[in-house]
Amino acid sequence: MYELSLAESVSELGRELWKELSGPETYPFLGYEWLLALEESGSLGPERGWIPRHVVLRRGKEIVAVAPAYIKLHSFGEFVFDQGWGEFSEMRLGERYFPKMILAIPFTPATGPRILFRRGADVADREAIYDLLTGALPELAQKLGLSSVHILFPDEASANELVERNWALRLGIQFQFQNEGYQGFDDYLGSFKSKRRAAIRRECREVANRNIQIQVLQGEGISASQSRLAYELYLTTVDKHVWGRRYLTHAFFERIMATMPDELHFVLARDPAGEVLGGAFNLLGKEALYGRYWGAFREVPFLHFNVCLYEGVRECIGRGLARFEPGAGGGHKEGRGFAPTVTRSVHYLRHPALDSAVRDFCQREADGILAHVAESKERNGRE
Repeated sequence: MYELSLAESVSELGRELWKELSGPETYPFLGYEWLLALEESGSLGPERGWIPRHVVLRRGKEIVAVAPAYIKLHSFGEFVFDQGWGEFSEMRLGERYFPKMILAIPFTPATGPRILFRRGADVADREAIYDLLTGALPELAQKLGLSSVHILFPDEASANELVERNWALRLGIQFQFQNEGYQGFDDYLGSFKSKRRAAIRRECREVANRNIQIQVLQGEGISASQSRLAYELYLTTVDKHVWGRRYLTHAFFERIMATMPDELHFVLARDPAGEVLGGAFNLLGKEALYGRYWGAFREVPFLHFNVCLYEGVRECIGRGLARFEPGAGGGHKEGRGFAPTVTRSVHYLRHPALDSAVRDFCQREADGILAHVAESKERNGRE
């Protein structure tokens, strides 16, 4: 009944189809304009090691599901680090690890749907589609000479569907703010012990005493003319690290600011003269705020915490969002009310020895992650 094919661009599928898919309305990274901007701005392509090959599932002539997917020629920009797997495959087994396929959002470690079902798909449809995927993707990998297929940062329900069909599960960890029904920022501060509460207030006061103004741009307050500023802030962080790569182009920021301003949340910090010191580029979903890019033109004590963390907490509380996901890394977030939270990825590896080694590694890694999360819950993350 079902057939799997690949599309080289979301433009082959079109905006009208995208409106009929369930998922993008709550999770902005799956929006048609976001994915198209990545493709048409020069941020992706063979020369960058990201080749769009979106999975399309049809029943007869009708498209019933879509999964954004990419052929990868390296493991950069994924935030699920498998370089050791590739080294084991190539050095120990003598098997190429690249190319591989990932079902993911480029450069985005944010949990969300990875398979977009046509609206109205019932449980039986979804079960049949998961059955097809777990059978057809391994066949596709063999046909295309891919070592593996990886689904990165799926929601828990999707990950469970694939694990039940014998794909390998890997756990990760991020530090996220969970909105526990706070009525305001002072209510959030009241959840801390006095020492930590005083430290956060001191960090906020340090910025205020310098007369730094924090401005939030969203919706009509955002224009394509601000894209150069967003791009330059992005570069300050990318260029700071030896592993940083300039994937996103100025054209990408220009395009999304013109096509999807209502989903963008641009935080700027200005000095008393009005000069921009730093900023954070976030996305708004229906359930969460997602932090993506931070940059600073000048180093100011505690500016990063105020712009990237505390302003996001305020926005999350003010909008009644369930959580704030500020991105990967950063153990410093835990002491500021961002709890260690489990993330997931699922994996199919063609070579049996590689599959066995990866499963063993993932189990040992998961034991440590779950122990850390349990320990944090026990002390309530407030120290």
